[in-house]
Amino acid sequence: MTMIYDLAIIGGGPGGYVAAERAAKGGFSVVLFERRELGGVCLNEGCIPTKTLLYSAKLYDYARHSEKYGVSVEGATLDYGALLKRKEKVVKKLVGGVKVRMRSAAVEVVKADCRITGRTDEGFLLNAGETDYAAARLLICTGSESAVPPIPGLAEAGGVVVTNRELLSLPEVPRRLVVIGGGVIGMEFASLFNSIGSEVTVIEMLPKILGPMDDEISALLLSQYAKKGVTFHLGCKVVSVEGNDVVFQTPEGETCRAAGDRILLSVGRRANIRGFGLETLGVETGRGIVVNERMETSVPRVWAAGDVTAFSMLAHTASREAEVAVDNMLGRNARMSYKAIPGVVYTNPEVAGVGLTEQEAAAQGLPFTVTRLPMAYSGRFVAENERGEGLCKILVAPDGAVLGVHMLGNPCSEIIQSGCIAIEKGLTVRELLEVVFPHPTVSEILKETLLAAGE
Repeated sequence: MTMIYDLAIIGGGPGGYVAAERAAKGGFSVVLFERRELGGVCLNEGCIPTKTLLYSAKLYDYARHSEKYGVSVEGATLDYGALLKRKEKVVKKLVGGVKVRMRSAAVEVVKADCRITGRTDEGFLLNAGETDYAAARLLICTGSESAVPPIPGLAEAGGVVVTNRELLSLPEVPRRLVVIGGGVIGMEFASLFNSIGSEVTVIEMLPKILGPMDDEISALLLSQYAKKGVTFHLGCKVVSVEGNDVVFQTPEGETCRAAGDRILLSVGRRANIRGFGLETLGVETGRGIVVNERMETSVPRVWAAGDVTAFSMLAHTASREAEVAVDNMLGRNARMSYKAIPGVVYTNPEVAGVGLTEQEAAAQGLPFTVTRLPMAYSGRFVAENERGEGLCKILVAPDGAVLGVHMLGNPCSEIIQSGCIAIEKGLTVRELLEVVFPHPTVSEILKETLLAAGE
C-alpha cells in the first residue's frame, strides 16, 4: 500500500521540522523522513550540545576568577562527566519538544532512510523501510556533513582524528587538542577545551581566524585567546597527519609539527546531495542543490532549504528558507532575503555580526563610514565584565542606512538582532535613535555607537 501526502520532506533538522509544522498548519498532509533524531545536526551534535558545554565552561571560568567580583570560590573544580550528562539531558528535552510539535501538527514522522524512487504526473515516489510513499510536492532538507579533505595520514590516524560529532562525546578531556581549521566551529571548540584545561593549538590556512567575519573583530578575539594560552598558526597548510602529529607548512615554507592527544578536523561542511536518489529527478546541483529566491529547484514542485543548498550553512537560515519554501507552496509568494543573516561565535567573549563587513563593503566599491566604540561605553557591560574587553562597530551608508553591525563582547549574541532588523528593513541611524533603549543594558552600546555615527 502506498501512503499519499501533499508534501514529503526529507530531513528533520531546523529546516525540515519547521517546514513540516508550517505546511501542516497550512492544511497540507505532511510526511517527514529523518533517519536519526529530529532536530538534525544542530540540535543533536552541533549548536545545542556545543552551547550547553560552552555555558558550563563559561561558569567554570567565572568561578575561577570570581574574586574580581568580590566573590571567593575556593577549589573550583569541573566534573566533565557531569557536563556530558547535562548536555544529553538538554538535547533529549529539546528533541522531545520537536516530537511534540510534530504530533500536535499531525505530521507523520518516519524514522528511516528515505530514497526517491521516481516521479509521476501527480508527484513523487519514495521508499522508506518496507513502505512506499507518494507526495505531490517534495522538500529536500538533507543538510550537510563535516568535510574531510584528502590529507595524507588521516585514515591511518584512527580515533585520534575526530570531527565535532565525536569530540562532543569524548569520555575525557584531552590533555592536548590540535584544531585544524580556525573557523566558527574550530574556535568554539578551542574556547571550550581551553577553558576546561586542554592545551589547544589552532592551525588555520587563512591569515586570520573566523573566515568571512570582520577582520578587526577576528583579530581582537585571536588576541584574547592567545593571552589565554591558545597557540595559533595562521596562513599554514596542513600537509599530513602522522600519528598524533599534525605536520604543516608555515607561510615562510618551514615544516612544523603540532602534537595532540586528539586532532579536531574542522575545515567546513559539505552539502548532503547523494545517497537518497536525488539523481532520479535531474535536479540541478553545484556545491549543493541550486535554488532560486523562492527556494525552488530546477524541477517543478521540488524545493530545497538549509545546508543542502550550500549557500548559508546556519540553522536560522535553514529555518527561514524552509518558511519561504512552504509559503510559496501555499501560494503566498515569498522571497528569501540574505542581506541580514546574523553570524554568531559562542566563544567567551562572544562574537556577533550582521550585514556587510568593512572588507566586503570596500570590495563592492560602496561608500561608507565606520564608527567604533569600546563595549565599556555600556555601564552594564562594565559591571558584568570585569576582565572583558569588547568592541562595537557600525557601518553606515551616506544616506544614513545601516550597512553592518559587528560586535565582540558578552552577550552580543542576544543583542545583534537589533542590527538584523535595522539592515533587513533599511532603517537609518536617525530612525534607530528614535527608539528607546532600556537602561542599564549592554544593548545600549548600539545606541552609543549610533549617536557617535550621527555626529
